[in-house]
Amino acid sequence: MSDLLANSALELSAMLARGDVGPTEVMRATLDRIEARNPALNAIVALRDPADLLAEAARAESAPARGWLHGIPIAIKDLADAEGLPTTMGSPVFADQIATRDALFVRRLREAGAIVIGKTNTPEFGLGSHTYNTVHGATANPYDLGRSCGGSSGGAAVALASGMLAVADGSDMMGSLRNPAAWNNVYGMRPTWGLVPSERDGDTFLHMLSTTGPMARNPADLGALLTTMAGPDPMQPHAPRATALDAIRPAAAGVRIGWLGDWGGALPFEPGILDLCRAALDQIEGLGARIDDVPPPHPREAIWEAWTVLRSWQVGAGLAAIHDDPATRARLKPEALWEIERGLRFSAMDIHRASVLRSRWFEAAARLFETHDALVLPSAQVWPFDLALDWPKEIAGKGMDTYHRWMEVMIAASLLGLPVVNLPIGFGAEGLPMGMQLIGPRGGDRRLLEIAAAWHEATDWPAARPPPSPGGPGP
Repeated sequence: MSDLLANSALELSAMLARGDVGPTEVMRATLDRIEARNPALNAIVALRDPADLLAEAARAESAPARGWLHGIPIAIKDLADAEGLPTTMGSPVFADQIATRDALFVRRLREAGAIVIGKTNTPEFGLGSHTYNTVHGATANPYDLGRSCGGSSGGAAVALASGMLAVADGSDMMGSLRNPAAWNNVYGMRPTWGLVPSERDGDTFLHMLSTTGPMARNPADLGALLTTMAGPDPMQPHAPRATALDAIRPAAAGVRIGWLGDWGGALPFEPGILDLCRAALDQIEGLGARIDDVPPPHPREAIWEAWTVLRSWQVGAGLAAIHDDPATRARLKPEALWEIERGLRFSAMDIHRASVLRSRWFEAAARLFETHDALVLPSAQVWPFDLALDWPKEIAGKGMDTYHRWMEVMIAASLLGLPVVNLPIGFGAEGLPMGMQLIGPRGGDRRLLEIAAAWHEATDWPAARPPPSPGGPGP
């Protein structure tokens, strides 16, 4: 990376505030980086006209700072609205849709001074942890252009890893802030559910699986961006008490962490992943933490059953109108059709039974957090796979019975709305990145960021192993 774009978002913010650099210089460097790297990666989509962006940056030069993001370029994941830009959601059904307003968190980013430059790529409707669609194509992994970057926040993770953005938003239902962060050697955080309000479209009471959150190259930037995105919306019912999550101080000494591993042999993993996690845990222990091996705290299949019912119900409810129209239904990918049609078949009692299963898992997890500050699982069960595949059909010889079963390791936290930070933990034998989920109790976001900050201070994997420039030597 150039010296300027190697800086963190908070470092850039301080440089801009001091006048060491101006928004125009930052924007020009960003556009040059996108021009050089995005053609091979396809992470940034719907980029605004460079002349318009430079003009907006020039206006920011003389305008009073509105917040810590003043003059910093950002691109929004293409599932959320940013006024004047397409919101395709990776679907041909919405290929021509232009947003007429900002999503709530996007408005908050703009109010803090960010300049929205475009969108980041995502799979169709965010379904599946592999960023490809028929509107914008596939996003490549910067560590190996022939591999998947994960998803659904794959475009955001790649833009961060390759230095095209300093911070980025993402969203996470089943692991979309964690899997792509792991596969791109950056940090991604799924916050406590409700901390970042959802949009007010449709129901605001029942569906409690997906959340928006931050991605960055270090935990301090994660906390700063989350603080900007978070905060209650008085028009929505489920808002936890807001807490400041910036100005994080590293703290791992005395922390007790439970290692869940492969869930007692229930979850298959490709070779090398568990070993890499074990090595990372040894390093965390060297920072003063205590690591315990934790036996399976709850039946894996009960968690999976609750998850797949509630997920399909939420997807089916959200996309029912598209499914009802034969013209749009014919344009959906098979995985979307499977989720919608499955979700539409459930009765109210089916949903109730799934919610009871979720409640029992919440009780078991709560007991674990009585004795542990955090729990740990790998952030993926497979290494980044071939870009041409739709999804892995088996792991270590075990067949996958759905398009998302290969991501099962993510759902223990997602089902309960727990906060999770992906920690970059290094590289496998083929030079591909991996990560580890650091999971906390509801409301434990700041504690997780403190542990992550201690890890980052000791390792700084994103800076230690930046990806090579596509088609050329490393930065």
